[in-house]
Amino acid sequence: MDRLSIYAKKNMKKINKLNFKKTLGKFATGVTVICTNDDNQIYGITVNSFSSLSLSPPLVLFSLGKNSSSINSFLGCKYLSVNILSKEQKKISNHFALNNHPNDSMSFFVGQKNTPLINNCIANLECKLIEKLKKGDHYIFICKLINIKHNDKKKPLLYFSSKYIK
Repeated sequence: MDRLSIYAKKNMKKINKLNFKKTLGKFATGVTVICTNDDNQIYGITVNSFSSLSLSPPLVLFSLGKNSSSINSFLGCKYLSVNILSKEQKKISNHFALNNHPNDSMSFFVGQKNTPLINNCIANLECKLIEKLKKGDHYIFICKLINIKHNDKKKPLLYFSSKYIK
C-alpha cells in the first residue's frame, strides 16, 4: 500500500447522513429565498443549494427536499423567483426556513410573470421552470432566466458550517 492509500485509510470517514451534511456544510454559500405564486398565495423557501448552470441559454438550478412542506407549490408552478439575500436580510432567511408564507412586514414587487420578488436583495431572478428531476430525497429544479436585477452596493448573506457568517 502506498503512502497516499495509507493516509486516506487513516483519515477518510465512511459516509453517513450526519458526516455527509457536516462535510457539505464546509462549503460556504450565499443564501436565497425561492418564491412562487400559487393561486394568488405567495410561497417561499430558504435555499442554499442554488447554482448557475449555463450562460447560453441563461439557466440556474436549485434543489428542494421531496418532503418540503411547500414542494407541491413549486412542482406545480410555471414561474418562480430566486432572491439572493443581502446580509441585512437574515430575518427573511430565518422566516422562510420555518414558514412557507411571508409575514406582513415583508416587502415584495411583482415580476413580468406575476412572480413575487423580495425587495432590497442583492439580486432577483425571475425564472421559467423548464425541468424537474427527482434524485435521491430531493427534486432538482432547472430554470431559464426571464429577467434579472442586481444591486452592487449590498453585501451578501453567507452561510458556512450551519451558521451565518458575519
